[in-house]
Amino acid sequence: MKKNGSIEAHSVLAEAQGVRISRIVIYAPEIAAKARAGQFIVLMCSEHGERIPLTIVSHDALKGTITVIFQEAGLTTTFLGRLVAGDVLYALVGPLGTPTEIERYGKVITIGGGVGIAEAYPVAKAYKEAGNRVVVIIGARTKDLLILVDGLKAVSDELYITTDDGSFGRKGFVTDVLKELIAKDTYDIVYTVGPIPMMKAVSSATRAVGIKTPVSLNALMVDATGMCGSCRVTVDGKTKFSCIDGPEFNGHLVDWEELDKRNRIYAAQEAHVCKLKHIQGRLT
Repeated sequence: MKKNGSIEAHSVLAEAQGVRISRIVIYAPEIAAKARAGQFIVLMCSEHGERIPLTIVSHDALKGTITVIFQEAGLTTTFLGRLVAGDVLYALVGPLGTPTEIERYGKVITIGGGVGIAEAYPVAKAYKEAGNRVVVIIGARTKDLLILVDGLKAVSDELYITTDDGSFGRKGFVTDVLKELIAKDTYDIVYTVGPIPMMKAVSSATRAVGIKTPVSLNALMVDATGMCGSCRVTVDGKTKFSCIDGPEFNGHLVDWEELDKRNRIYAAQEAHVCKLKHIQGRLT
């Protein structure tokens, strides 16, 4: 009998410039039966590991599986990237968070940057299934770090690709394409997920023309129940918790400077731990 939290498959989607993005399929039938676009899970690799949130990229209720995609950025995601089919996660909970508001808006733009492309995919798919005209813009540092291009082609009416170095698609940033699109046409909503500077820039561009812009925030998270307060963000001058109030908020009202500072608060400690552990074996 399959164990809840067992790894069904693991594959590396992209690897370049010291960055590796992996995909794992997890057996989690109860989560797969209820998951909706925009929601996430929290998992632990081992008993002594930390809890980390990961967006549910796709789910299959019949097979009882969910798929997550992540960049090996810190200690836990590096260990997660070491797991293979047959391994079992120590703990897994979900689906968590408020699902994306999916309606028939009309013309929508979905923007994903870096590993945020994985989080943009289920939202773009849901918008398309709701009858919207979907324009997708994705961006990465270089061609070898682009992910889910074929999947996004299948769920969008138009797909624009940018790379920082110009190795694929257009050289530049997603905001370059966004500004051109909203200057010559009218759009009802722009959804964005990715690095904080990118989401901030997208929100600034859409605020100028009054386009509704939900953003999926990647705030630091511990218990995912609203009790620890680590994922708090300021939205319209009020304190919100990404885990239970979000993870999506009005990008025009987010305090981006505060969010950026809070997300970097443990950067030095994380780098130190990774160095000490030498990313060997399992968490102890």
